Amino acid sequence: MSPRQPAPLPEGAKPRPAPVPDFESEPFWAATLEDRLVVQHCTRCDHRQLYGRSRCTNCHADTLEWIDASGLGTVYSRTVIHQNPTRSFRHLLPLVVALVDLDEGPRMMTNVVGSEPDEVVLGARVRVRFEHVSDGAALPLFELVPGDT
Repeated sequence: MSPRQPAPLPEGAKPRPAPVPDFESEPFWAATLEDRLVVQHCTRCDHRQLYGRSRCTNCHADTLEWIDASGLGTVYSRTVIHQNPTRSFRHLLPLVVALVDLDEGPRMMTNVVGSEPDEVVLGARVRVRFEHVSDGAALPLFELVPGDT
């Protein structure tokens, strides 16, 4: 599958910075290019975690595998950024930065997009969508699930 082209940017804007995958995170970022959200699963203790590590953060075993996540979660916390001087983020303002509890258990920091900031309330249900930012990664962003706010 070829990566999707990023959305056109406003004049003078720069794209979001792209992550640089390393040995532990490469499976996560490779999945994002296929519009899949994955988490690590420990086959020893059944713990699920993000982001990629070489050992389980619960039992310290090295029996980890990547599994598909549903892409659904709940807003645990959020803040709204109203100012950012960089050309990579200025056109995105106001920007909702949120902690999302995935249905599978892990909590991840992300952006909630596609809604007015005051619509993003604690406990709101969200689902993942991906913004392709490079040949090596797409950013998992979240949007409100219609009818659940």
